[in-house]
Amino acid sequence: MTHPTDRRGHRPDARPQPAGPPTLATVADEAGVSRQTVSNALNNPELLRPETLTRVQEVIDRLGYSPNRAARQLRTRSSHLIGLRFEPALEGTSNALMDRFLHSLVATASETGHHLLLFSGDPEDPLDGYDDLLRSTAVDAFIVTDTYAGTPQSGFLRDRGAPFVAFGRPWDEPGAAHAWLDVDGAAGARLATRHLLEQGHRRIAWLGWERSSRIGQDRRSGWEDTLREAGVDPTGLGVRLTDNVDAARMAAHHVLDDPTVTGFVCASDTLGLGVLHALAERGRQPGADVGVVGFDDSAAAQVTWPGLSSVRQPLERVAQDLVEILHLVLAHKPIAEPGRMLAPSLVVRRSSLRGWTP
Repeated sequence: MTHPTDRRGHRPDARPQPAGPPTLATVADEAGVSRQTVSNALNNPELLRPETLTRVQEVIDRLGYSPNRAARQLRTRSSHLIGLRFEPALEGTSNALMDRFLHSLVATASETGHHLLLFSGDPEDPLDGYDDLLRSTAVDAFIVTDTYAGTPQSGFLRDRGAPFVAFGRPWDEPGAAHAWLDVDGAAGARLATRHLLEQGHRRIAWLGWERSSRIGQDRRSGWEDTLREAGVDPTGLGVRLTDNVDAARMAAHHVLDDPTVTGFVCASDTLGLGVLHALAERGRQPGADVGVVGFDDSAAAQVTWPGLSSVRQPLERVAQDLVEILHLVLAHKPIAEPGRMLAPSLVVRRSSLRGWTP
């Protein structure tokens, strides 16, 4: 049976085709599935039901779709480079956490023959810098670290078939299929709060970041839950502020006007240092008078007087696991735990010990 055509040779009953070469989005629309499903059909077909995989493959064949050329080269031509977007530390903060992480990552990657390629981008645009490297095929894969602002990078890279793994959970996509690894911030705040409770403190304040900070909210939840479990109402004990030593100093002065508050758990060492400054200005003794615990165990926490207790992230383990996962992604091998949560530890110093004397 033949079909009539118009003067240009087109069938009047055929679905109009978009101009230009087909894209991943074109295939998804034509097959009636999500772009992630199309990406899985290309990269992880075992995740799809057979009938779904067949339907997507038929559309791919009919439209003549081929994955992004640059992404395809990423998988077939090895540069032995791993791309990572790096942002400098902000002025007025003590946290050089990324320095320790990068050192561990460089050392671990070099053992497998890879090197780290750092690139920068517009702080207002989380995708800036990625596309240039994709087009130039300069790297084999990416490690995404700035997930605190959400995870638009994961969708961007996934749609282009570019291999990547994220240090940071997918806050916007709890069911995301990409591989990620994170440190349990709530568990770290629990450790800090329990420690101060064991030191005899009851009214323990929280200095944390603005409500928009996902990481800050996660850490704050550990403090809140632990106080409630101990029978302490946290209402009025939490302060939100920017991650700045002087801002924390002023906030701590305000909190310390309440003489019942004898402990601070802080979302960062920067905020913890601000509390230590306020105590010095008031002539009060860290540990003996007021217990203070920071977060991230920065170099500043280790060298400041009298030593700042702090929650330490296992960054060496993070680096090892990220490289291990990335090798599985590059080899198209299944990942037993596509989402891993690691536990932090508490490093106790004199700022939180009641029994020490200068």
